[in-house]
Amino acid sequence: MTLVLGLETSCDESAVALVESKAGVFKVLSSQIASQIAVHAQWGGVVPEIASRKHLEALPHLIEDVFQESGLSISSVDAIASTVSPGLVGALLVGSVTARTLSALHNLPFLGIHHLEGHLASVLLSKVPLDPPYLVLLVSGGHTELIQVVEQGNYERLARSHDDAAGEAFDKVARLLGLPYPGGPAIELAAKEGDPQRFSLPKGRISRPGGGFYPYDFSFSGLKTAMLRRIQTFQDLGESLPVSDLAASFENVVSEVLVERSIQCALDRCMDKIVMVGGVAANVRLRGLMAKRCRENSIQLHLALKEFCTDNAAMVAAAGLERLKLGCASSSFDLGVSARWPLEESGAFYQDQVPF
Repeated sequence: MTLVLGLETSCDESAVALVESKAGVFKVLSSQIASQIAVHAQWGGVVPEIASRKHLEALPHLIEDVFQESGLSISSVDAIASTVSPGLVGALLVGSVTARTLSALHNLPFLGIHHLEGHLASVLLSKVPLDPPYLVLLVSGGHTELIQVVEQGNYERLARSHDDAAGEAFDKVARLLGLPYPGGPAIELAAKEGDPQRFSLPKGRISRPGGGFYPYDFSFSGLKTAMLRRIQTFQDLGESLPVSDLAASFENVVSEVLVERSIQCALDRCMDKIVMVGGVAANVRLRGLMAKRCRENSIQLHLALKEFCTDNAAMVAAAGLERLKLGCASSSFDLGVSARWPLEESGAFYQDQVPF
């Protein structure tokens, strides 16, 4: 049995978890999250300085809570993992410094984790056997990407959003509709009573320099502008907004774009497994449509459990367990944090020569 303590502070969720690996099966012994949604909601988005301060306040209590809930102590831990990139630099520093300090005090390996690798590992917490290769749709507040997992630790990005991530588009459109932050859950709730076919909205494409379009890449800025114009039309006419229908139409077109391009990418690459992770992957309409299209195309669908779709430390600990399995003994205590770093180069976190 191997036990990893995971810390996640890349944005506005303070999270700590204990995850064990036994005979290749992951078990979450405790997962604690301190949400900052109420704090940032008044600003309509995350304020980095406030996020860092809240992480400092929350982490000591969360660490104490996971050990209390699990009935274990830090003497049982084999390694400590924390997110080091990408994310808000100040927020990342809080988790990274905490992890490195605990590692030094207790003579434990420190593992710096790439945030996206954490999301990729979240599906492993579902206890459903999954072996590479497979295609991952990673769709969250900050990222919308199609990634081929060639093998654990070996990734190839096949598509990305060229402007807003899907989750970011949900937040911005929710604000236009007068819905609260965060936008994803608010739009999903409003859309339940709406007609998803009432409004025709664009499915943004990215042009190639030499002509044509990138087949799988995403763009949501045009969709956001189309929603703004629809809303302004009602406002100019002095009519009340059909919020439910607008929310449902927006949610539907985002789901269709994500599913259509994921399926096409999998078919073109001859992959028969699709994995969906990230905060937006918890959306019911998206999960249902992806399941339907995968069945129609004889593709296996693996979904991260809803509680591990949004940012959490269990996924960070799971990524740490996978890195230990790959022979990555530890990261250097000199490893810092970075706002951006390519997922494909996350192996550099475990080398003597630190990348940042």
